[in-house]
Amino acid sequence: MWLLRLLAVLVVIAIGVGVVGYVATGQKRFLDFAWRLFRYGIVFALLLFALMFLERVIVLPI
Repeated sequence: MWLLRLLAVLVVIAIGVGVVGYVATGQKRFLDFAWRLFRYGIVFALLLFALMFLERVIVLPI
């Protein structure tokens, strides 16, 4: 779980760097990078939450 938290913090930092890069230089590629990273992060988080939900709901017989 600590690895996922570390990954989330790194994604937030990378998005911030992309936005700051756009503000500093005005190059749209930095904003595109931040937006793409944000979308992939949201998709990954939703998939992870769905797996955690399914783990709680589905009890597999052993």
